[in-house]
Amino acid sequence: MNSMAVGVDIAKQVFQVHYVDQQTGEVVNKPVKRAKFLEHFANRAPCLIGMEACGGAHHWARQLTRMGHKVRLMPAEFVKAFNIRNKRDAADAKAIWLAVQQPSKAVAVKTEIQQAMLGLHRMREQLVKFRTMQVNALRGLMTEYGEVMGKGRATLDKTIPEVLGRLADRLPAVLIDTLRDQWNGLARLDEQIAQIERRMREWKKEDSAVKAISEIPGVGLLTATAAVAMIGDANAFNSGREFAAWAGLVPRQTGSGGKVNLHGISKKGDTYLRTLLIHGARSVLTHAKEPGRWVEQMEKRRPRNVVVVALANKMARTIWAVLAHDRAYQKDYVSMKPA
Repeated sequence: MNSMAVGVDIAKQVFQVHYVDQQTGEVVNKPVKRAKFLEHFANRAPCLIGMEACGGAHHWARQLTRMGHKVRLMPAEFVKAFNIRNKRDAADAKAIWLAVQQPSKAVAVKTEIQQAMLGLHRMREQLVKFRTMQVNALRGLMTEYGEVMGKGRATLDKTIPEVLGRLADRLPAVLIDTLRDQWNGLARLDEQIAQIERRMREWKKEDSAVKAISEIPGVGLLTATAAVAMIGDANAFNSGREFAAWAGLVPRQTGSGGKVNLHGISKKGDTYLRTLLIHGARSVLTHAKEPGRWVEQMEKRRPRNVVVVALANKMARTIWAVLAHDRAYQKDYVSMKPA
């Protein structure tokens, strides 16, 4: 592997490339058009290429890796520390070049299948949010005319036909018809969400990793598929705690003079995955007949929400262990430190 490092600031049409030529010592910082980007690296000796983990980064990382280059994707917040002046393409490329040479945890390059599953999750999340907005908007409009309905989709579906019947005598027909269309549109959103979930179940049947972590209590269809897609390569993390820290499920630390203070969870990483893990943990505490001795002992001395997050942390570590060591989930497995 060539020791030369290259910083690349990717964009829609023009990429900025920064490196130091090893033969002449010349500092090169130049724009490269998107169509010529791969050609620029095709005839070069394998080198270390750094990029921010942003839109399109995984695609270009896969292409460059096939050419024999080593690609490191870095979080934008890590790169930002090296850009000390005005933000522009040339300065960003230089900051990436500086950052890629520092020891840090790189973002695992995802496969196209993993990105495809994440795409399904993002589209489903968008539909769920839009459905919630529609329900709240309908309830708000009804309140303007003195019709107050309880929270929840079930309550809306139960009471809205009667409410629209009463309002039809007082309001224009065009408004009543529009409200009824908006209500009927919720069923179409339900079908779209259900269709995406059916496709996720089909992927679950074919992916051994998803099936393996689905055996963990609290890990359902959404959590299993999202975890496998987001983690990329489990071996990119050295331990389960490192994966839990990446998901933002470990305490935030501050300190000075040798004294360390622990606060709430750091909330680093992807909010969506962390939310699924916490909801899964809350489901275990609420519905599981035998949550386990560890949970029972934790509930005796800690508040409920703290126990939920602690269990989510444990679930994240278990997910990493199952994926990294390629083993089946064992309910009563006890981890032993090497002698």
